[in-house]
Amino acid sequence: MIELVGVGKSYGPVRALRDIDLTVNAGEVTCVLGDNGAGKSTLIKIMSGLHPQDTGIIRVDGRPVLLGSPRQALELGIATVYQDLAVVPLMPVWRNFFLGSEPTTGRFPLRRLRIREMRRIADESLRAMGITVADIDQPIGTLSGGQRQSVAIARAVHLGARALILDEPTAALGVRQSAVVLRYVAAARERGLGVVFITHNPHHAHLVGDRFVVLKLGETVLDRRRGDVTLDDLTTQMAGGAELDQLAREIRKD
Repeated sequence: MIELVGVGKSYGPVRALRDIDLTVNAGEVTCVLGDNGAGKSTLIKIMSGLHPQDTGIIRVDGRPVLLGSPRQALELGIATVYQDLAVVPLMPVWRNFFLGSEPTTGRFPLRRLRIREMRRIADESLRAMGITVADIDQPIGTLSGGQRQSVAIARAVHLGARALILDEPTAALGVRQSAVVLRYVAAARERGLGVVFITHNPHHAHLVGDRFVVLKLGETVLDRRRGDVTLDDLTTQMAGGAELDQLAREIRKD
């Protein structure tokens, strides 16, 4: 569905990404892991259309594309759910579900929202993803962090996403709320979406991932299918790998 070949990005003298290859297939979860400064945020910005790459090629459905904006990326079926979710806490769930893409009727200045339709579609779309909220009219700020992430995922699916980029969706959540999000990541995969799960948590990645890519200082240090990598492998790479072994030897020597 999406293929990155030799993608690189620099900000002045700082090389944020170098020669990144990444494949996103329909019905699979590709986990991109890395510590702070690994290049995960830059990768998200390139794939979502916020920043163009300096080198390399991006293909969507086999065709080379230059993603010039998030709107263009969404038109190609690529949606990004950021960690801050871009929701308005005091607005109801159904209004946040359509935020920025509200269906309207009439002409300006008498244009108005199709509220009944919006409430119905939001409720049906959430239920289709297995998401149940007590009241579609309740402020979204009253939902748990996991529920808000789930609403954002369902919104992206409704807007036509075929590929879903999730920016650290479990970073600020507890174990129970993280479990809610991971279930809906798996549900998105079962619906045939290609999911890019950005995280620094190898345990969460290993629960849902089909392919694992670990970045370090803007370069790929691991790229393997699920059957070729263990949780210990991911944890070791995230912890520093050979650098951690060297540190352990130095400490024991002292």
